[in-house]
Amino acid sequence: MAVIRPFRALRPRREFAEKIASPPYDIISSEEARKIYEKNPLSFVRVIRPEVNFPPGEDMYAEKVYKKAKEELLRYLKEGHMLQDEAPKFYIYQQKDASHTQTGLVCVASCEDYEKDVIKKHELTREEKEIDRAKHIDIVSAQTGPVFLTYRSREDVDPLLEEGKKGEPEYDFESDGVRHTLWVVDDPELISRIRKAFEGIDRLYVADGHHRSAASVRVKNWRKERNPKHTGEEEYNFFLCVVFPHNHLRILDYNRVVRDLNRLTEEEFIERIKENFRVEPAPSSPYRPEKPHEFGMYLGGKWYKLVAKTIPEDPVGSLDVSILQNFLLSPILGIQDPRRDKRINFVGGIKGLSELERLVNSGEYKVAFSMYPTTMDDLLRVADAGLIMPPKSTWFEPKLKSGLFVHLIEEV
Repeated sequence: MAVIRPFRALRPRREFAEKIASPPYDIISSEEARKIYEKNPLSFVRVIRPEVNFPPGEDMYAEKVYKKAKEELLRYLKEGHMLQDEAPKFYIYQQKDASHTQTGLVCVASCEDYEKDVIKKHELTREEKEIDRAKHIDIVSAQTGPVFLTYRSREDVDPLLEEGKKGEPEYDFESDGVRHTLWVVDDPELISRIRKAFEGIDRLYVADGHHRSAASVRVKNWRKERNPKHTGEEEYNFFLCVVFPHNHLRILDYNRVVRDLNRLTEEEFIERIKENFRVEPAPSSPYRPEKPHEFGMYLGGKWYKLVAKTIPEDPVGSLDVSILQNFLLSPILGIQDPRRDKRINFVGGIKGLSELERLVNSGEYKVAFSMYPTTMDDLLRVADAGLIMPPKSTWFEPKLKSGLFVHLIEEV
């Protein structure tokens, strides 16, 4: 049984929502956050990327930087830009672009469910990133960015999210080509029905936000140790999330660029590839793979189509990201650990294939690979098996905005 609860969100007043909403912390660099902050001092980057409040070069992991994040969050309250709802509520968050709409439930999920694997994962976390977010949550006493959860679509649950969209939305604005609309669910009867419906779901899945969810669990354990009167009902036992039906979600391609050919000439490189892939001129330029187990390759100003000759049967090995890694990147280019190897980089599909061409044509990278997107069925199958996907397997789009709702784990 999955436990989800309504909560008292700290959120922008309606007239400030568009200005406060920001990209999530993990898809923007410090430099990008500074540029956003310079143009818009109300942006929530001043909380999720608190180093923007200090001169460049300041240690972004210093305790005073995390404390500044708390100070900035409280400033929104003091200056009247944000408020906290008086009673626990659910919220319905819809995102819509030119070709896609997704609707999710804003709520809090159980840290205990995460620990007991009721909430399934498909990625490993890096300790330093986990600790960074845990310190941020603990010092700010708030979860400022939501975790992206999903569940297998159900006829007894999905319509309740649509029901929550009745009436006038609280927020409705467009940003970067995506329309963000939020409704407040304050009807006690509907809140009760939503909670009861989720009791029939035996598992949730982390789609995006493994570090945020793991960090929240860390903070729960820290605070439990510090609290002799711990009951399990404290707000720190739950973490902020948006839960979507799995068939609402869209995964884009997550492409690869590599800086060199591992001392091979282009001709030698292509000959090595032919051992495990069929190599042919691409039917279009740029080339986007049309089905699983096909890859695009941009090399020497030309696009090629690669087709894998061998498809492993296991859930992880059969993923295209695994096939490329195990049959090309590792044995030919010598990239054993794509998490840490500085010779490889990853380009989210939202940037387009022209970005791959630009990076290679600039001379900074030697070769690029375009991928067929991992599917939601792939993700669920791997998570259900208790397995881990390779790094950078999924790029969810659109991204959830930060600053539209905050979960306070301690009264302010």
